[in-house]
Amino acid sequence: MARIIVVTSGKGGVGKTTTSASIATGLALKGHRTVVIDFDVGLRNLDLLMGCERRVVYDFVNVINGEAELHQALIRDKRTENLSILPASQTRDKEALTHEGVEKVLNLLSKDFEYIVCDSPAGIEHGALMALYFADEAIITTNPEVSSVRDSDRILGILQSKSRRAVENLEPVKEHLLVTRYNPERVTRGEMLNIQDVEEILAIPLIGVIPESTSVLKASNQGVPVVCNIESDAGQAYSDVVARFLGEDVPHRFLEPVKKGFLQRMFGGIG
Repeated sequence: MARIIVVTSGKGGVGKTTTSASIATGLALKGHRTVVIDFDVGLRNLDLLMGCERRVVYDFVNVINGEAELHQALIRDKRTENLSILPASQTRDKEALTHEGVEKVLNLLSKDFEYIVCDSPAGIEHGALMALYFADEAIITTNPEVSSVRDSDRILGILQSKSRRAVENLEPVKEHLLVTRYNPERVTRGEMLNIQDVEEILAIPLIGVIPESTSVLKASNQGVPVVCNIESDAGQAYSDVVARFLGEDVPHRFLEPVKKGFLQRMFGGIG
């Protein structure tokens, strides 16, 4: 059976879709058969970040409604072997995701894939609750700010009470903390929470810290998951996250301010 991973947060704009795209790509690059599903019915951004928006013919809702077969809706990634994308619908209502329909699609996918990555909408609306319900593992994505962390704590409460594993009294959903857009300089100035603060509030294991980086926006605009850019700090950080997810012991990076050289200190250059 496939392992179902939900990438979730309580607040929008924290980098869930970027994270879903990079983790799914990273798992596929490691040789694992992986599919990533967009649960954000009505908005649909995953296909843009994966660079396959022009290839969308059928979507998640079409499969649920029996309007297309699953293999017709799945899009094979052009760059990465072992990776497929199941896009969301832009024209349907979020209520189109039914419990029975989602379960049917996940069961079909489990026959062919090792990992199913679910890109959840923010908060606790219908699509998000559907993604959370079926999760085996959850990557709680948060920015290092109080409101984002507080909302993520609410998501943890839902996972621990309303997921299928909670309802059926099974082994709990395995939770991972991912802190995105982390800027050590701003932490030093007191403008952001530090990692220890976030860990203390949420009390779940830290799987990674993604630095604030222009490479994320650049990758999104190019339709290429940032994990593919191994020269960038964010790409390296996501690669580290995938390695830790797979059980490797990888030290955390990008937690301390970059020390500026003499000329940078003199003339205010940016490192």
